[in-house]
Amino acid sequence: MRRLLTVTLMLALTACGEKQADSDRPAFKAPPLPDFTTYKDVQEKKQAFFDYLLPLITEANQRVLEQRALAEKWARDEELTEKELQRLTRMMENYRVKADDKAGQKEILLNRVNIIPPSLVLAQAANESAWGTSRFATEGNNLFGQWCFSKGCGLVPSSRNDGAVHEVRKFRSPMESVESYIQNLNRHAKYRQLRLIRHRLQEENQIISGPALAAGLIGYSERGQAYVDEIRHMIEYNGLQQYDQPDAAAPATGESDAEQ
Repeated sequence: MRRLLTVTLMLALTACGEKQADSDRPAFKAPPLPDFTTYKDVQEKKQAFFDYLLPLITEANQRVLEQRALAEKWARDEELTEKELQRLTRMMENYRVKADDKAGQKEILLNRVNIIPPSLVLAQAANESAWGTSRFATEGNNLFGQWCFSKGCGLVPSSRNDGAVHEVRKFRSPMESVESYIQNLNRHAKYRQLRLIRHRLQEENQIISGPALAAGLIGYSERGQAYVDEIRHMIEYNGLQQYDQPDAAAPATGESDAEQ
């Protein structure tokens, strides 16, 4: 079975790109979104979709873990360098941490700065972008259906109701879409339950899994619990939960031609 990150793909990903402002990690830029409509075999298309996205998810989560390491260092009252203090200040702003005392800031920050399990990211990306083939994915690099509310900030949905002002946000790259999605789950009030579930799992030394965190996605779609059930089904059907494990390998493909 193929490993999660092949040497060839990693070279392509790290060959060029902008270094994240608050990260010491090397420059990173993913190849453009492939044209997944060229795949005639459903299982080949799905595997290509997973293989493309997994390195992006890994990189995005590693950046979050780097931030978390700094947050934990600060929470332990260890001395920070001037550069680290500046990064911490920006982190507080980015994660919208508002509390009057350090204990409150610590609790909020550590609950918000953490990974999103790959199985959940893959399932939602597949669901929201029609396996990378939707108009919003191909024209706007938007894999998760994220909205914006400033005129011209994105693509206007053809089915938008009269009087509505939202657009589907355009991103410069798929990587930017992945990072924005992770940040959204990590800081928006709608996903507080997701973060509480994640915190409990970590406190109990359990794996942070996609099916478990999916329970906190009730507010992601107007479909509510039906959406949660669909995401969980996609994770199970496509064998994605294995990617939440250390040293995950590529998922096995099923025999059915149905796109689930």
